[in-house]
Amino acid sequence: MTTANDVYDNPLIGRYASKEMAERWGPLRKFRTWRRLWLALAEAEAELGLPGDDGKPRIRQEQLTELRAHLDDIDLKRAAEHEKRLRHDVMAHVHALKDVAPGCGDIVHLGATSCYVTDNADLILMRESLQQLCESLACVIDALARFAEQWKDEPTLGFTHFQPAQLTTVGKRATLWLYDFVLDLHELERRRDELPFRGAKGTTGTQASFLSLFGGDHAKVKALDALVAKKMGFERVFPVTGQTYSRKIDSHILDALNGLSQSAHKWGTDLRLLAHKQEIDEPHEESQVGSSAMAYKRNPMRAERMCSLSRFVSGLPAMAANTASTQWFERTLDDSACRRLYIPQAFLASDAVLRIALNVLTQKTGPDARGLVVNRPVIARNVREFMPYMATENLMMAAVRAGEDRQVVHEIVRQHSHAVTARVKAGEGSPTELFALLKNEDSFSKVDFGAALDPRQFVGRSPEQVAEFVAEHVAPIRARYEGALGKTAELHV
Repeated sequence: MTTANDVYDNPLIGRYASKEMAERWGPLRKFRTWRRLWLALAEAEAELGLPGDDGKPRIRQEQLTELRAHLDDIDLKRAAEHEKRLRHDVMAHVHALKDVAPGCGDIVHLGATSCYVTDNADLILMRESLQQLCESLACVIDALARFAEQWKDEPTLGFTHFQPAQLTTVGKRATLWLYDFVLDLHELERRRDELPFRGAKGTTGTQASFLSLFGGDHAKVKALDALVAKKMGFERVFPVTGQTYSRKIDSHILDALNGLSQSAHKWGTDLRLLAHKQEIDEPHEESQVGSSAMAYKRNPMRAERMCSLSRFVSGLPAMAANTASTQWFERTLDDSACRRLYIPQAFLASDAVLRIALNVLTQKTGPDARGLVVNRPVIARNVREFMPYMATENLMMAAVRAGEDRQVVHEIVRQHSHAVTARVKAGEGSPTELFALLKNEDSFSKVDFGAALDPRQFVGRSPEQVAEFVAEHVAPIRARYEGALGKTAELHV
């Protein structure tokens, strides 16, 4: 006998995603949504006075009452038996519903095609999932903004080409990560808010079946489309569809999720590099093991996992794009199997990425501390080591203000700094030698070298930029998601 432990378990469910997201894309939620769609269609048809062959209302109130009573009692085993016989998932569930609500058999799925339930259910679940991701991302933005505000004045080495560059601050660097996430939130919100409903479009999108049911009344058929959408919480419907809604919509949504994964991967990579330099550590629990062999290891496993799952999400949009580009005329069924995989998994993985991101920022790291650990002594040491290089631009400008030629002092700095670097790499010198060499140059004789050693003189407007960014770009997000903020996230493993 095969048990749950004998077969493959999707890690997105068992290890990474939230229970809420996993249940949303589970079979019970899907099939219960189908039944609610059948109820909405039947109610709308009844409210618009759908006539029967005898001229009386085709749909009776007692049938709607019976249907409402069986929205959630899904017998998955019975439905599977029907599907094995019929080889059709939607018809299997029509029969499973009829088993428990026999009086509704002639009103369920009336005038509809399979995509009425499958496509509309996907749109409902995607919109709900987008809302959950928006709330989670807002929590990440809020927590990361608090980190940026806390460390807005802390000088640190900036890097270009991963080589030491001018100073920035720990908080200013965090705003770079923040801005990417803010852009992602705006895109996810746009996709959520603009998502239309497929509605009641019929077999090839012409609404011919509904036009027949309503005796050629175009106004009622159009009203049916809008009324069903409204009952399911949508204000807009697709203006035209084939049997399916345009699969470009799926592609657009996965592109938005890919944008989120890009930002998370970039942030995770930066955290891994900073961990290597021992400047910033992700949370590390007391009993956490870094390596089964090297007991001293303290690996940035959260950031690594975030990058890994982000990479998975980034690989999915290509499939959605291929699906959109290979649909034949009004539809072809080769979209079905792959959509069952990449749509739920894109949301599950994105949810997992945000859970990790929030955990990195909120995991308890001490009695009164949470989130990322900033190792100030290491950062300060690294700043001191490269301060002579950092100070050269200010020294050059001071020499120019004292009347020296800019190109001349630039060449002096270039020669001495490269010579000092070569000695450092050979293990024979220190970057601080650069100051002594420059002091002996006539071109720098009028320069005050004392002021050149204060790192705060080299961070520009970094503290002010942090405050301005949070006020202008984060504060509105905090206001929009006030009720969702302050959450933490525990990792399953």
